[in-house]
Formats: sequence, structure tokens, C-alpha cells
Amino acid sequence: MGYWELEEGKDCVAKTWITTKIATAIGLVGSAYHTVTFPPETAVEALTRAASGTLTMAAMGAIFGVATCLSAHARDAPDSPTNYFIGGCASGVFLGARTHSAVTGTAACFSLGTLAMFTKIGKMEGWRIAGPPKL
Repeated sequence: MGYWELEEGKDCVAKTWITTKIATAIGLVGSAYHTVTFPPETAVEALTRAASGTLTMAAMGAIFGVATCLSAHARDAPDSPTNYFIGGCASGVFLGARTHSAVTGTAACFSLGTLAMFTKIGKMEGWRIAGPPKL
């Protein structure tokens, strides 16, 4: 089963596990790209960078999954895009805390929350980014 097949506000553990796996994969790819683009001087530095980036993304995925699911459960509005804004914003706040920057946290809260909210709206309304046009 995929993320969208699970019921909103239910089975928070499974939804969080899925978002954590996806974010970890994105973190691994981003860390590999960063390591290739900006070569470290030692293998220890490369490992530290890779672990830091990957674990940060994994934590953001987990926070998004938990916050979105708990928000849907607590608000008794399981299909509301606001739940996704709350989850994205919570991930952004974590990023701001991780970087010790209120500006980063605020910008990430707004941008990740908005991206997540529009992703949910698009899923609900059947938006498509790619593929043949509907005739």
C-alpha cells in the first residue's frame, strides 16, 4: 500500500514510516550530490556530511508524517489540506531549529507547508503535472 491509499488520520505509524523512508532516500541523494559537488578533504568529513544531511531529512519526513496524521485525527477533519500545511510547517520549524536560524525556520515553515497543502489539494482535485492531456 502507498501513502495515498491509507486513510487520513488513521494508521499514523504506517504513514509516518512511508514519509520517513521517502525523506531518507531524498536525503541520501542530496548528500551524495553535495559530496560530489563539494568534495570533502577526508573520508570522515564525507561520512559526517552524509549522515547529517540524511538524518536531517529523515527527521523532517518523520515530523511531517506524525504532524499531518495527528492533526487530521485531532481536528476531526481528515481530508483537510490544512493538516498538510501543519505537517509541512512543523518540518520547516525543525529545519530552522537545526540550522539555528529563525529566518530559515519561518521561510521553510511557510514554503514546505504551502507545498504540502497544494500537493493535497492537487491530489483531491486530480491535478496532473505530467502526462497526456485529458480530452
